[in-house]
Amino acid sequence: MTTKATTATADIANPIVDTDEQAQLRELARNVGRKYGFEYVANASKTGAKTTELWNELAELGLVGLNLPTEYGGGGAGLTELCIAQEELSAAGAGVLMLVVSPAINGSIIAQYGTEEQKQRYLPGIASGEKIAAFAITEPDAGSNSHAITTTATADGDGFIIRGQKTFISGVDQAEWVLVVARLSDAKTGNLQPALFMVPTDTPGLQAMPIEMEVRLPEQQFQLFFDDMRVPADALIGDGDTALTMLFAGLNPERVIASAMALGNARYAIDRAVDYAKERKVWGKPIGAHQGLAHPLAQCKIELELADLMMRKAAALVDAGRDAEAGEAANMAKYASGEISAKAVDQAIQTLGGNGLSTEYGLAGMLAASRLPRVAPVSREMILNFVAQHSLGLPRSY
Repeated sequence: MTTKATTATADIANPIVDTDEQAQLRELARNVGRKYGFEYVANASKTGAKTTELWNELAELGLVGLNLPTEYGGGGAGLTELCIAQEELSAAGAGVLMLVVSPAINGSIIAQYGTEEQKQRYLPGIASGEKIAAFAITEPDAGSNSHAITTTATADGDGFIIRGQKTFISGVDQAEWVLVVARLSDAKTGNLQPALFMVPTDTPGLQAMPIEMEVRLPEQQFQLFFDDMRVPADALIGDGDTALTMLFAGLNPERVIASAMALGNARYAIDRAVDYAKERKVWGKPIGAHQGLAHPLAQCKIELELADLMMRKAAALVDAGRDAEAGEAANMAKYASGEISAKAVDQAIQTLGGNGLSTEYGLAGMLAASRLPRVAPVSREMILNFVAQHSLGLPRSY
C-alpha cells in the first residue's frame, strides 16, 4: 500500500478553479498570445530573430515577474499565476521559454536563498523583464545525474576560479547573467559539494557556442566553456551550504511551468485539429462526425484536462511551500504534460492528413518540439524512476 507525504505545514489554495483575479490574468495573457500568435514565433524561429516585442509587452504588463515578491518589483503572486500566463501564451502559439528559466528558476532560487544584497541586485531586473538570467546545470556527461557534475569552483583570494563546461543552456545570448551550478570544496570536510554562482555573461573566461538544433525555437541553445573564469566572492548565491535545497527550489518550479508550456502547446494542436474536423467534409459530412477521428481527439482532451489538474496541484503545492509533496506532483505533472504534448500534436497532424504536413497549418513544425517535454528538463524515464522509488517505495534501480 502506498501513502502520500504528510509534511504539509501551509494551507493550499484551490488548485482546480480560477479565482476572479486568475481568470482576468488568463484573459490578459490569452489576448497577448493571440496578438502575436504562432506565425510570429515561427517566423522568429526560422530567421533567428528574437521575440523581443512579445517579451517587452509581457514585461510592461507585469507578467514576467508575477511569482516574485512585490518588494523587489514582482507581482507578489505565485507560480500558479506564472503558469496561467505561460499556458495561455502557449495555447495561442506564443509560448516563451525564458519565462521558465529567468523568473521561475532563477527568480525562485534568489528570492528564497539569496542574501539581501543579492535580492536587491538581481530580482528587480528579473521581475521587470529588463534583465534575463539563464541557468546552467547540464553537462555533456551529467544530464539527469547532477552528482556527476565536473564543473568546479576553487576559492582563490577574494573570489573563485571556475573551470568546466555546460551544454544545452537556453537563451544565453539574451541573458545578462547565467546561474552556474558547480562543485565547490567544503571548507570543513574538503569534499566537493554543489554551489551556485551568478555570473555576468560577459565575464572573461566564459565562452558561449551555439548548438545547431532540429527543434526550431526562438531561444537558442548553447554550450558554455569556463576557462579559468574568475568571479567575485559575492557571486556565490546564499551561504554556500544549501545548494541542494536551492536547486530544488528552482527545479520544481521549472518542471511545473514547463508542464504549463507543454499543455498550452497541446491545446493549440487540439484546437487546430477540432477546427479542421468541423469544417472539412467527406461524403457529405464533417470528418469530425466520424468516430475514427472524434474519439482520438476526445481522448486527447481528457488526458489534457487530467494533466492540467496535476500541473495546477503541483503549482499550488510550490506556492504553499510544501516542498516534499511539490516534488512528487511536479514530476507527475511533467510526465503527464509531456505525454499529451506529443500525443496531441501527432493526432492533430493525423486529423488534417496531408494538410497536417503543410506549412500553411503550422503543425508539422511542432512535431519535434512536441517531444521536447518528454526529454527536458527531465526525461520521462527518470520521472518513472522517481515515482517508482519515492512514491511507491520500490527498490532503487540505479
